[in-house]
Amino acid sequence: MLGDHDSIAVLAVTDLDRARTFYEEVLGLTSPREAPEGVLYTAGSSVFLVYPSSFAGTNRATAMSFQIPGDQFDAEVQALRERGVTFSTFEAEGLTWVDGVASYDDFKSAWFEDPDGNVLNLETGV
Repeated sequence: MLGDHDSIAVLAVTDLDRARTFYEEVLGLTSPREAPEGVLYTAGSSVFLVYPSSFAGTNRATAMSFQIPGDQFDAEVQALRERGVTFSTFEAEGLTWVDGVASYDDFKSAWFEDPDGNVLNLETGV
C-alpha cells in the first residue's frame, strides 16, 4: 500500500528560472537535480519537486513546511528576512503573533510565499 512508499511535496510555479533563483539563492537550497518536469530539491532528508504549471500559486493553504529545531528557529527567520522574505500573519485562535512569528506554548511558526504565491512555512519540529 501507499504507506510503504516515500512521498514528495510538489510545488507549481509559472517561471522555473525565477523559482530556481528563489529556492536556491533566497532559501539556500543547494542540491537541485534536474527532472524531466522541473527541478528536484533536497531539504534535510526530504525531496520536493518544483515544476512549471498554469495553476501555480492557486492553493491558499500551506503547501510545504520546513521543520526547524527550536534553538535554530529565530536565526532561520532572521536569515530569511535578510534575504528579503516577508512573513504573513492571519487570524487563528490560540496563536500569539510577534513580528510575523506565531507562537503557541513552546511551538513557533512563520508563513511566507514564494514568487508564485505558494504558501511555505517554518516551524519548530512536530
